[in-house]
Amino acid sequence: MLARRRALMLVNPNSRRGATGLDPVVARLGAGGIDTVIERFETPDEVAADIARRRHEADLVIVCGGDGTINSAAKGVLETGLPMGIMPMGTANDLARTLGIPDDLLRAADIILAGHVSRIDLGEVNGHPFFNVASLGLSADLARGLTPEVKRRWGKLGYALAALKVALKTKPFRAQIISGEETVSVKTLQIAVGNGVHYGGGNVVHADATIEDGHLDLYSLELADVWKFGLMLGAFRRGEHGAWDEVRTAKSTEFDIRTKEPMPINTDGDIVTHTPAHFIIRPSAVTVFSPE
Repeated sequence: MLARRRALMLVNPNSRRGATGLDPVVARLGAGGIDTVIERFETPDEVAADIARRRHEADLVIVCGGDGTINSAAKGVLETGLPMGIMPMGTANDLARTLGIPDDLLRAADIILAGHVSRIDLGEVNGHPFFNVASLGLSADLARGLTPEVKRRWGKLGYALAALKVALKTKPFRAQIISGEETVSVKTLQIAVGNGVHYGGGNVVHADATIEDGHLDLYSLELADVWKFGLMLGAFRRGEHGAWDEVRTAKSTEFDIRTKEPMPINTDGDIVTHTPAHFIIRPSAVTVFSPE
């Protein structure tokens, strides 16, 4: 008989589906041999601290929320080495999409019960971890406009509405992008550094990106006319934006970005730091439950 496992389930009640009843999920896990202790939290800082504090009480961590919630757990699972299961309960659920985890919570529970795990990379900017993407410019302005109320009311449509509003007001900025011995000066609307595949509700960082390839994918959106961004949206959904002359792309394990004035940086939906920014990759840093 297999020994029962213990799961620490961390729930963000403010996520888009945070009020969803989890009793069927807990029952499904229990029937499969996983006993669950549920913790609900009010601030993101509590998540990693709770994982670290209760590391000896759990065999795995299950994070219930969106990409911001999962990002909040990153330091905790990195420090403890505990495997992480994901219950996609946010708006975009981009990490779940990257890993092939369905929005249906019972099916997501079955993935955890099946026990298949992957080792995935973790990006880091100025010491702050990210799974999907870190960016400055247009998307950082967008992150500030996407309040929890907007996300709950409009869902993925909220991203499009907020993006349109921000794009009409945004102004280009100047920056230096440093990779190894190369420094380039750019005038850009946005610089994004991706670790995973999906971001922003389903956009693709780069057509051949994976979350297990050991490098970061950067793009810089160097448009003279903001209206042209609308023509490029399909390319961004497919990760083919690098084919446009106005989009600079690069791959590396490390980037530095400098701006004249400090600019906010958005990681997985939340503003966490400012330029100057140092980006690195931590290959195979986190263990997650994923479909085979």
